Amino acid sequence: MPFDTTLFVTASIDEVYKTLFEAGILVLIVIILFLQDWRATLVPATTVPVTIIGAFAAMAALGFTVNLSTLFALILAIGIVVDDAIVIVEGVARHIEEGMDGQSAAEKAMDELFGPVIGITLVLMSVFLPASFIPGLSGEMFKQFALVIAATAFISAINAATLKPTQCALWLRKPVPNDQKNAFYRGFNAVYEKCEHWYAGLISRMVHHAMLMSLIAIALMAVAGWGLSRLPTSFLPIEDQGYVVLAVQLPDGSSTERTRRVVEEASAITLKVPGIATVLGITGISALDNNSTLANAGVVYVPFKSWDERGKQKGQDLLSIYTNLNRELSKIEEAEVLVLVPPAIQGIGNASGFTLQPQIRDGNFDYTLLQNVADSIVSKASDQSALSHVSTSFRATAPQLQVDVNRIKAETLGVTVNQVFTTISAYVGSTYVTQINKFGNVFQVYVQAESKSRLLPEDLQNLKVKSAGGTMVPLGTMIDVRMVSGAPLISLYNLYPTATIVGVNTAGFSSGQALDLMEQIAAATLPPGMGYEWTAMSYQEKQVGSQMYYVFGLAILLVYMVLAGQYESWIQPLSVILAVPLALLGTVGALTGLGVANNLYTQIGLVLLIALASKNAILIVEYAREKRAEGMEIMDAAVEASRLRFRPILMTSFAFILGVLPLVFATGAGANSRKSIGIAVVSGMLASTCLAVLFVPSFYAVLQRFEEKVLKKKPKMHGPEGAAGGHTPPVPPAPASA
Repeated sequence: MPFDTTLFVTASIDEVYKTLFEAGILVLIVIILFLQDWRATLVPATTVPVTIIGAFAAMAALGFTVNLSTLFALILAIGIVVDDAIVIVEGVARHIEEGMDGQSAAEKAMDELFGPVIGITLVLMSVFLPASFIPGLSGEMFKQFALVIAATAFISAINAATLKPTQCALWLRKPVPNDQKNAFYRGFNAVYEKCEHWYAGLISRMVHHAMLMSLIAIALMAVAGWGLSRLPTSFLPIEDQGYVVLAVQLPDGSSTERTRRVVEEASAITLKVPGIATVLGITGISALDNNSTLANAGVVYVPFKSWDERGKQKGQDLLSIYTNLNRELSKIEEAEVLVLVPPAIQGIGNASGFTLQPQIRDGNFDYTLLQNVADSIVSKASDQSALSHVSTSFRATAPQLQVDVNRIKAETLGVTVNQVFTTISAYVGSTYVTQINKFGNVFQVYVQAESKSRLLPEDLQNLKVKSAGGTMVPLGTMIDVRMVSGAPLISLYNLYPTATIVGVNTAGFSSGQALDLMEQIAAATLPPGMGYEWTAMSYQEKQVGSQMYYVFGLAILLVYMVLAGQYESWIQPLSVILAVPLALLGTVGALTGLGVANNLYTQIGLVLLIALASKNAILIVEYAREKRAEGMEIMDAAVEASRLRFRPILMTSFAFILGVLPLVFATGAGANSRKSIGIAVVSGMLASTCLAVLFVPSFYAVLQRFEEKVLKKKPKMHGPEGAAGGHTPPVPPAPASA
């Protein structure tokens, strides 16, 4: 098969499966590195297959297929589902190290961690549920991703609350003393202990200046919000789908034979470009007009060599091939040849980039005006550095033959007007008349005049039609043929006459910036009575618009409501919510530094970051609330919670980051989509891990002090000391340096 678009889908799915496997291996490496016990490693390791199998069952129940959206969700889910298991294993292992037996350690750990596990799960599910209700094409992509993540989080929570404590009680043993471990583990533990010691001392100093630290964090949030609003936007990244399309447009009135020669020339030039596998040229089709029939247009489908083969050679990526084709094909002087990269989603238009439809809306059909306006927009857009390869296929001055029928003469000769038009259509074009059976096959029969009888305009007058009297009457006795100019193709968009204008954004500019610039040009160019519409991928991008900001807001609101119900407080959930914007600082910095636009996949990553940033904060705040309820002072509770939760936070965060890291370095089919979501999530999670663990204790201290002193709400005391009215002696903060 010379041209097969399904190869891209197959290759993309294979690449994602490979990434899924790599993510699982990297997550296990992190677990082994921190736990340093193969028994303990088995507990979170068994979580992955159980949860993934459950995720496939949920996909089947929801009617989802195995596609890029659902597979992306599974890749990210690997790093998420092990979080609960890691937290539980770390808690049980810590109690066993303190001298407790496995069963008692598991029970005590679950008493401490059941609340955080349930809170994290509810937060994950509440974050993604609003995204599943987005309308349109983007909503379908979000829905599959969001519901698969929510399903895996739910399954992971059930697994963590039931199977994991049992496994810990049965499998975990008292750890090997540090001096009996190998040199690598001893070195790692030495570095970690220094980091934890330094972290505890830093948190102690920051909590003692909690209000100042909170103000600094709020300033960082403002910077993150400002940076996010300044990011260029786009809908979906352009993908290397393994082929491009050449749209060939000759001057008006060019014959089919001349068009065929140019298409053959373009095909020969294309085959010489490195990375091209074959070509398939078709004459008489306009790729920019929904593949309509047009004598002076042609299309060439250009499949590339396989991604693996091109990946081994320099200069055979999509951008290089695109640049080389444009340079070589510009040497063709007889025609304009456009290189069209297919849209990111098959069927949404014929090419990536933007597609603008200027329209005549005042009821007239002045196609000359429409062409002048389209040409003016193209001319102005071509002068902009942010836009390139802007063109229109619309023509209103193509040479045509106009046939006027003298109705009086036709009636006198016993010929109807319909007979005249039918005769011209059959002889000059062709018409189906019957079918025959031959050699066991059915063949359709069409009639058409011989080529020598339809070469010149005068030949129309020599064609004959049968009159009512049975005589053959020459058409020349009742028609007049004259040369005129007009549009060879008449296109309507929403029932209005329209022209198609296509183009792409240049390197360094996003598709969102290109759309904004084209809107400005159209507003300054279109006369009264005309308007414009976006279509294809541009329409989908405009539809998305600012609806994602509503999704972000609703997700944060639901997280707040979930935590307010769990904490029985309207104030303390803010110490978790305030950690979310800090994660955006990393994403904004990475996208800005790498020049990546804020597209649909990065927005999916931002929604995920709401849950992940909340997860780290919940681990600290939940334990600090418990210590405060036992009677510990606010600042001491914040420091102790930060110190004890530092290790599980690092474990879960790095497990997730390394699990997603293969997306950042993705290659092959569908690599740009994987890179977009990978960069957004990894950079945001790094910022959350580095900043949230620093500022969340200060948030907790300020808000807890406000709740107790201003709102006069005392924490619920429990435990022996709380019942006696005393409190646990404060844990002295670790010194700043050892």
